[in-house]
Amino acid sequence: MKKQIAILGSTGSIGTQALQVIEEHPDLYEAYVLTAGNQVDKLIGQARKFKPEAVVIANEAHYAHLKEALADLPIKVYAGEDALCQIVQETPIDMVLTAMVGYAGLRPTMNAIRARKPIALANKETLVVAGELVNELARVNGTPILPVDSEHSAVFQCLAGEIGNPIEKVILTASGGPFRTFTREQLATVTKEQALRHPNWAMGAKITIDSASMMNKGFEVIEARWLFGVRPEQIEVVVHPQSVIHSMVQFEDGAVKAQLGMPDMRLPIQYAFSYPDRVRASFPRLDFRTCTSLTFEQPDPERFRNLALTYEALRQGGNMPCIVNAANEVCVRAFLEDRVSFLGMSDVIAEAMQKVPFITKPTYEDYVATDKLARITTEELLTTNKSEK
Repeated sequence: MKKQIAILGSTGSIGTQALQVIEEHPDLYEAYVLTAGNQVDKLIGQARKFKPEAVVIANEAHYAHLKEALADLPIKVYAGEDALCQIVQETPIDMVLTAMVGYAGLRPTMNAIRARKPIALANKETLVVAGELVNELARVNGTPILPVDSEHSAVFQCLAGEIGNPIEKVILTASGGPFRTFTREQLATVTKEQALRHPNWAMGAKITIDSASMMNKGFEVIEARWLFGVRPEQIEVVVHPQSVIHSMVQFEDGAVKAQLGMPDMRLPIQYAFSYPDRVRASFPRLDFRTCTSLTFEQPDPERFRNLALTYEALRQGGNMPCIVNAANEVCVRAFLEDRVSFLGMSDVIAEAMQKVPFITKPTYEDYVATDKLARITTEELLTTNKSEK
């Protein structure tokens, strides 16, 4: 039987690479559901090629176009956020790949967990925003969450066969992004065009900006806390420009295990799909004849303040990571629209952390309200800060 996979966010970077994995192994995997936010034409192309059971477009304004374009195929067509949340519960689905970007991935992921669908998690914001809630929901429903982020997949792979052996430290590697060697003065004037040129990875605009500001790495720290049950002080970030070691685990005897590979997201995607088995793939191999130098540096929290802000949010807990995520999403959009500077994003996020009410033990409804208020507050701060200049 082929594994039936629902891909939430099939038109994004992770989604398109997941479809490449499915295309490489048509005997093992099948796309049962494909969803997109706004890229309706790309979704149409994917639907015509992979012929899923159903497609969902989150933006209902595109429904008529999508429906008409697929009228000659026996594909069910739905639109809207509610449809997105309901489709993941379909009985034939064997796994849900959550590859949506941002807070929007939380509700459908929680619905899939309630339906006891194994989760291949690429939407880190799900655990950033509501990690404690999501973990408890997964525990109650017995739903496995398999990490797809290359760093967390690496840690997951390092832990294979280590049941019962306590973790001393999780070491997440970071490429350092395009501004690794920039001074603070240089960072003050960087443009969105510069920030969108990542040296090692091809990703969507939002994640690429997050990587350049190291917010992405900060979010991965929070995600690691919930995925692997470690405390903030047990999670270390080290800059590794070559992106060959994807992350490491240090055990209490001092031994360190690392997972190495090419910077290719198809590998962790396929591992999540096939776990616990490994399936042969045609992806490029790491060649140690050309890979002759692996270097490591300490991240600078003064130049890349976002990393410090996420550690602080994790230590505070409650709804603080939710505040940081919402503020960051608004700031990244503002940066891409030339409404805030690269360094200014961190300043606004820090202000939002002070202004939005803190809740120690948030419910799901609290997270929803926090996300909304944090976005409004951040927009107000952007407007105020701009008018004061």
